[in-house]
Amino acid sequence: MKMNLPNKLTLLRICMVPVFMIFLVAPIPLELNVRLVVSSVLFIAASLTDMLDGKIARARGLITDFGKFMDPLADKFLVFGALLGILVTFEDIRPVFVWAAAIVMFRELAVTSLRLVIAGKDGLVIAASWLGKVKTVTQISCICCILLEPVLFGGIDFFATYKPLTWVTMIAMIIMTLWSGIDYVKTYWKFIDPEK
Repeated sequence: MKMNLPNKLTLLRICMVPVFMIFLVAPIPLELNVRLVVSSVLFIAASLTDMLDGKIARARGLITDFGKFMDPLADKFLVFGALLGILVTFEDIRPVFVWAAAIVMFRELAVTSLRLVIAGKDGLVIAASWLGKVKTVTQISCICCILLEPVLFGGIDFFATYKPLTWVTMIAMIIMTLWSGIDYVKTYWKFIDPEK
């Protein structure tokens, strides 16, 4: 099957998810800091392919049904994989982060389901709102901060004890995830008829 560049980037992102998770959670004989750095590099590289594939597809007129289906799916795989990997690796934040991860997963699944129903019934395409884009940035920032804060600032007592970057970005992620999710539901709920 011949595939254009944006779709290749999307598939590359999907393939990077298990590799990223292996470095983050598998019992491989590497120091934790090395595993966190490699995981962070893989996660950031995969996140960049998300930005690139969409820009290239729009600029070159390479938008395909395959891309419309796989691109958002690849995004969910990447974020969900990172959230699960963090839950396994970071015991100290797990009691709170499990709720943050649940909020992100529920929101993503709800909005994706809403988009599918509306697209299937009315042929409408729900474009990403500015809130959705900010939400994505906060999710990526939170994941990167959790992975890299121990590496970059682990030798500083204040950061090692309180993890300020982790908590601030986690709160921002929760707020933007809830806000953007509620905004999508409020905006498009009129297209959902409970009697049909």
